[in-house]
Amino acid sequence: MTTISRMVSATNRSDQCLPPNRFPTWLILGLSASSFYALLSPYGSVFHRLDSADVVNLLMKSHSVHPKLPSLPMHAWILALLVVTLVLVIIAELSENHEDERFRPSDKMLAMEVEAANCEAESTSGEESAEEEDAARRGHNSQGEMIWREEQGKSVLVPKFFLPTSAKKKGKSTPKRYKLAEVAKHNTKEDCWIVIESRVYNVTKFIDHHPGGWLPIVNMGGKDCTDAFANYHPASVYRKSLPSFYIGDCVDTLDEDAFTKEHREIRQILLRRGLFETNNMYYALKIIWLSSVFCASMALSLDSNASKSTHLFGGLLLAVFWQQLAFVGHDIGHNSMSHKKWKETFLGILFGNTFGGISLGWWKRSHNVHHIVCNSVEHDPDIQHPPVFAVSDECFDTDKLAEGAEETDAVVDREKGFWSTYHEKWMTLDRLWQFLVCYQHWLFYPIMAVARFNLYAQGIVFIINCKKQDGWHAKNFHSLEAATMFLFLSGMSYVLLQLPPDERLAYALISHGFSGLLHVQICISHFTMDTYHGHAYNDASDEWFRMQLFTTMNVDSWRWMDFFHGGLQFQIEHHLYPRLPRHNLREARELVKPLCEKWDIHYHEPGFIAANVELIESMKATALKCRKYGLKAIGGKEETSLYEGLNAEG
Repeated sequence: MTTISRMVSATNRSDQCLPPNRFPTWLILGLSASSFYALLSPYGSVFHRLDSADVVNLLMKSHSVHPKLPSLPMHAWILALLVVTLVLVIIAELSENHEDERFRPSDKMLAMEVEAANCEAESTSGEESAEEEDAARRGHNSQGEMIWREEQGKSVLVPKFFLPTSAKKKGKSTPKRYKLAEVAKHNTKEDCWIVIESRVYNVTKFIDHHPGGWLPIVNMGGKDCTDAFANYHPASVYRKSLPSFYIGDCVDTLDEDAFTKEHREIRQILLRRGLFETNNMYYALKIIWLSSVFCASMALSLDSNASKSTHLFGGLLLAVFWQQLAFVGHDIGHNSMSHKKWKETFLGILFGNTFGGISLGWWKRSHNVHHIVCNSVEHDPDIQHPPVFAVSDECFDTDKLAEGAEETDAVVDREKGFWSTYHEKWMTLDRLWQFLVCYQHWLFYPIMAVARFNLYAQGIVFIINCKKQDGWHAKNFHSLEAATMFLFLSGMSYVLLQLPPDERLAYALISHGFSGLLHVQICISHFTMDTYHGHAYNDASDEWFRMQLFTTMNVDSWRWMDFFHGGLQFQIEHHLYPRLPRHNLREARELVKPLCEKWDIHYHEPGFIAANVELIESMKATALKCRKYGLKAIGGKEETSLYEGLNAEG
């Protein structure tokens, strides 16, 4: 059945889309608002006269929100609200309408697509030469060809290709034709071409102005980045930015490959269903949940009359807050909430940096590269962790490094190790790294417990080097990054200083240690999956869809636990469609998994415990190889890996 006939049959269905079930969210909003009002309304007239000591006393003073309810300290009521909110969050996750009927394409969307397809058919009818027919088949000259794209979260039907203004003035002409082998020669920062939907673009002049940093573009230089580009950019970029860089067409892409067409159709289905549109009520619920956890944590932590166990429980709640805040920060970092880059970056820095202490600018620079070159030994910063971890023996076995360098563009030296394009330094394999790698399966969880301190250091280093590392971010947000990091460090210091001296270390270790669960959740997504050398996206064997499946795993979980995993349980779908809102990733899974089964592509989805077992077994296997063979390249250097690790250089 053709695409158009499928659409026509869909429009003839009598059943309609079900509206989203938002009752639980409205219930939470109502209960939370009324609870906070009942607690705070008696003090509205005096809040402007309160200092910090008065606020602490207010939190400890007993209150009664109703004559029939007991009188309890305000922090106890906040804690009760926290529990109720969590229960309602779980109820909301379970009661969401996730059935296919809810997401069927609307009649209006389908009618638009059928009309556009008919217009395209009319525009391409008539007599054509053999060359013109071939070009039309590939979409080279089909100005009328339409495609669904995403713009600020909305699905829009737009022309697939926009000619540059200069070409329009010159009139109809045959574009210059290239092969991928020719495009592949232009893969440096000084000379960078990319291919998008069989069009060739010379983006060299734009690299330093790219809002996502220069590294993602260079890592895709000389490649067909159709899927990567579609999943990171809104529709307006195709119309406003790309045309001016157009230089010709590519004649040997995978656009006509059966598998490629089928997996790209999944994105079109998601767009037709409107699944890139964010449910704002979903995030309103998350904000209430985060606010409740934070308030409960501060109320317990700052109670000068409370016991040590109460203070430490407040530290535990702070760990929960940081873990849950990171999930919202992750959504903001991918612009999957409002789909407006400047707005989400500003809010992410303002609230994420201030309350979480992790620089959003540093995270976006690192994470953008990670998504493009996931699990590349030489290019992915998320698997480059000297001197503490080696994700696989390919990170230290120089025979394998040299073999990879012969087959790819990786830069390897038997004395120096391998060149990290992200850190722009040699990852030299020294004896300290060898010693720690030999015991990495024992050290993994203890290191995860204190990993957050390293992220603070990473953020500070980024702020210092921001202008050199990310010009666009430095121009727009450098001062805000510095101010918010200062606020976090000042606020965290204040909380610690309010505690008795003998509790401060324990409080810091509990709050940071339990929040280390987040780092474990991140690591299990990639550490046990395939690694490779150089760059992918060379042919059908390592094209976009397959590479995400090769290097990423999901975590099988119950729907009511979705709040705990924060979207990281659907890492496969997230890597395929990073701008897809978190609450719709489960729907994408229902489309991706059957396609993998059809084409015999392994879809890895163990449970959370099983994923952790796999991780430790994988790290142990690498450790044993290191013990048996040692590091084959032991290079000396003035500054050790430990020094560089502590200074966030590796």
